[in-house]
Amino acid sequence: MTQIRLNAARLLASAASVVLLALAPAAQADTLQDISKLIKQGQHAQALEQVDKYLAGKPKDAQGRFLKGIVLTEMNKPNDAIAVFSKLTEDFPELPEPYNNLAVIYAQQKQFDKAKQALEMAIRTHPSYATAHENLGDIYARLASQAYDKALQIDSSNPTAQKKLALIRDLMGTGNRPGKTIKPIGDARPTEPIKVAEAPKAPVAPVAATPAAPVAAAPAVVPAAPPVVAAPAKPVEVAKAEPAKPAAAKPAGDVTAEVTRAIDLWAAAWSRKDIKTYLGAYARDFKTPAGESRTAWDAERQKRIEKPGAIQVSYENLRISVDGDTATAKFRQHYKSATLKTSSNKVLQLGKRDGKWQILQERVGT
Repeated sequence: MTQIRLNAARLLASAASVVLLALAPAAQADTLQDISKLIKQGQHAQALEQVDKYLAGKPKDAQGRFLKGIVLTEMNKPNDAIAVFSKLTEDFPELPEPYNNLAVIYAQQKQFDKAKQALEMAIRTHPSYATAHENLGDIYARLASQAYDKALQIDSSNPTAQKKLALIRDLMGTGNRPGKTIKPIGDARPTEPIKVAEAPKAPVAPVAATPAAPVAAAPAVVPAAPPVVAAPAKPVEVAKAEPAKPAAAKPAGDVTAEVTRAIDLWAAAWSRKDIKTYLGAYARDFKTPAGESRTAWDAERQKRIEKPGAIQVSYENLRISVDGDTATAKFRQHYKSATLKTSSNKVLQLGKRDGKWQILQERVGT
């Protein structure tokens, strides 16, 4: 039977130093980088001691907790590592990496359904996370292999199942040699730092503009017949009514300014933790990223925003395209809180609702 063997050590390869330096002040980055080096050198006990010491002063630090999860994975303490990464997904649901690392551990334990669910969450959070997409493909292949194996156990002469199983094995590069290592699940992204996407994200299709209902044409006015008179009368000239002029379309610049103003108000409300105004920036028909109810999404956002500490949200490189009563805004978002400092690409789809522009969908990525 085809097997997948994973090497969790590669979770840290080449990306850890970039991640840590990107998200931490200089002194803090040095400490985290030292821990990273200890892990790569195989000095796991020393790394665990250092990361625990670091977290004693910064218990909520996402980077330190992420490193601790990696250390525990390397020390073959999967249950402890699962606890660390699971708590990270609760506290920072926007981070795709903890989900991906959970998938590593679940796959090592042959819990492929759980691994699939974790990877789907990573992709929902960060649709452009290529590693998670590739790893999910590997998990699907593994599940397919199990299903075909089961089919052959029931009917060993089934030629279709035999061919499909052979195809899956060829696809996975294992042929008939059980145990051949394939690309491990959980490789860290080599050049990207960990990014926080303030809105979850699963890849979602853009919202199409709702077509306007056709306007019924006004009935033609039939002029009344002239009255019958005894003597011929000079015909009365009837002035032709001028056709009504269509309302002038609002200049594109004005619409762009309105959308920009809506985004400014949204970011400002978020920064000052004005929950009412922040949530009011989202339309009643806002499509929540994970398909949860709007009430549940609002409650989760309020819980996260009201956490202690200041928040600063800004953006740059704003690009807006308008199509009727819908607009798409793309920009680079910068987020800073007491524990995280991140930047990510953000896409907002907005629609005109009750005379103002409101958010219909949002996602992280290009």
